Amino acid sequence: MITEGFSIRATRVDDWREVRALRLEMLQDTPIAFGETLQDALGHTDSEWRMRAARGTAEHGTVLVAIDPAGRWVGTMGGYVPDATTGALLVGVYVSPEHRGRDAGVFDALLVAIQEWARGEGDRLTLHVHEDNARARAAYLRRGFTETGHRVQYVLDSSAMEIEMVKPL
Repeated sequence: MITEGFSIRATRVDDWREVRALRLEMLQDTPIAFGETLQDALGHTDSEWRMRAARGTAEHGTVLVAIDPAGRWVGTMGGYVPDATTGALLVGVYVSPEHRGRDAGVFDALLVAIQEWARGEGDRLTLHVHEDNARARAAYLRRGFTETGHRVQYVLDSSAMEIEMVKPL
């Protein structure tokens, strides 16, 4: 998919270096947004990064990336189906700071593409967002997600919670 100023595509196993670089950027920028620490990510082997890159073409899952004209990876979103009851789950959402905002369009283009994928998996898209990540919660609310009232314990801190949000497709 080509959009104004960037393209979107699924990751492939050969993208592992770019997947690693973007993941490390994500964890440095917003440490509470992902269920992994920067220290843990720095310890992953090349084979782990290859496996993560291959998720873009996984059965019942995908990882999409936005790439600017210079080849820089500027955003990502993933989705997978953990079980039939949950359906499609949105994960790994990140847009580089200089490409954030409605005018940039990266977040919205990635979300449209993930929603297209998720329609093949069911009739809704679910996500969990850290209770202290107000910027992300607001972005999801503006795009039609609603809070379900369900909370899950945040994997990196048992005293914190993640808020479940859902959007009908």
